[in-house]
Amino acid sequence: MFENKVILITGGTGSWGYELTRQLLKMRPKEIRIFSRGEFAQVNMQRKFESEFLRFIIGDVRDEKALEEALQGVDYVFHLAALKHVHVCEMQPHEAVKTNIMGTANLIRASIKNNVKKVIDVSTDKAVAPLNLYGMTKGVAEKMIVQANHLQGDTQFVCIRAGNVLGSNGSVVPLFIDQIKKYNKIMLTHKEMTRYFLTIPEAITLLFEAAERSIGGEIFVMKMPACRIIDLAEVIIKLYGNSETQIEEIGMRAGEKLHEELISVYELGNVYEYDNNYYLIIPNVVNETIRRYYNDFKEMIKMQITEASLKDSLMSEEEIRWMLQKGSFILSEE
Repeated sequence: MFENKVILITGGTGSWGYELTRQLLKMRPKEIRIFSRGEFAQVNMQRKFESEFLRFIIGDVRDEKALEEALQGVDYVFHLAALKHVHVCEMQPHEAVKTNIMGTANLIRASIKNNVKKVIDVSTDKAVAPLNLYGMTKGVAEKMIVQANHLQGDTQFVCIRAGNVLGSNGSVVPLFIDQIKKYNKIMLTHKEMTRYFLTIPEAITLLFEAAERSIGGEIFVMKMPACRIIDLAEVIIKLYGNSETQIEEIGMRAGEKLHEELISVYELGNVYEYDNNYYLIIPNVVNETIRRYYNDFKEMIKMQITEASLKDSLMSEEEIRWMLQKGSFILSEE
């Protein structure tokens, strides 16, 4: 799919961008364009990869003209750029709207104008029944991406909805390890909090799978294991702490949810079991192309559960250890 193709990654200097670029380079693309606004991050990434197939472009998704120029000759776009930290979006809502909503609108228009083949938008479980502004803006962006398939042009638009990626920038595992090293304690917002997790390589592999299978208009939801954060903290203490290491409950921050959801109860009428890795959410207005491609969804089972939440099945200590090992937080011989 990507061999000898030109690919642009918005927000490509983050953790997702690094792993996406690493795996894309194995597929022999013609060129990978990293589009982001951080000069220093781009320089570091360029030094790390030292690849003739990488091109770095300073730009912001808020700038439609810059996107139009960067997208010339591009075949595929992976849209990673976003303001992602919940508390930052809560404190600066206008900035979150500019990047996550207006930036997505700019990307849609610029992609259609440049006849891009497919745009793959990476969304978040926080877009489901959102409590915080970050989730709200990503929920709006999902709607915009799906609706873009009805606009004039041949570009296909698809969403992939994921949860917390283990080891990504700002993720909880490196934070907990750092807190143990500095304070010999872990600061937990709430002992009953639960979250979905996936390693970065797993997330990118599933991202490729959905990108290749999609035809435009779908939301692919990654099936992800979930655990109580306190269970994760206790495993990390066994690995990195000692008998004096404490867990301190500090209270939930503005905009935080106790439990995330992969799918809203209001989406269940349009949700199918796609395969072992995904749920598939079809758009409210199903065009003939989607209907034919999925053969009226006869091969898929419509979800019947009343709530797709974390409370159904949580990871055991052994499963958490295995997840940390896959994420390279535990050496394989341990």
